[in-house]
Amino acid sequence: MTTKLAGMLIAYKAIEFGDFTLASGAKSTYYIDVKTAVTNPDLLSAIAAEVTGSQEFEVIAGVAVGGVSLAVATSLAAKKPYAIIRSSEKGHGKKDVVIGHVRGRKVLLIEDVTTSGGSALYGIDALKEAGAIVECVVTVVDREQGAAAMLAGHGIRLVPLVTVSDLLKE
Repeated sequence: MTTKLAGMLIAYKAIEFGDFTLASGAKSTYYIDVKTAVTNPDLLSAIAAEVTGSQEFEVIAGVAVGGVSLAVATSLAAKKPYAIIRSSEKGHGKKDVVIGHVRGRKVLLIEDVTTSGGSALYGIDALKEAGAIVECVVTVVDREQGAAAMLAGHGIRLVPLVTVSDLLKE
């Protein structure tokens, strides 16, 4: 599936070349834009099918914004609940960072792109604080810049559907 997904990501322009500044402040000659690419239902469905067929979970969760459409699509494909992790606590209403029922459940976190793993760790921490059991993060594209090692240091396994190496050799 990696080759098929890599081809689809390229076809839907998930990788662009140029001079970019990443969220971490690092410079890069390419940018991975899964958020825009998955607005195509064929790609979104293929990702959801791959996750559903390869991972065990009770709830799928995504950090806003990039992980939400992935979590919803996977939820529909697996017929299992999903949760949304807000990027920050809101100042009104219930103020919950995690939307959805995760307490005591095995939750799979899905990310669009991982670089250092900081966003994934934020999501993991929020889920655990809400009582979830989190052991694994699935990412559509791993930029292979330390996320796997950093998450492993926290006892979390990173499963990339595609690596940036896969995209660069297509």
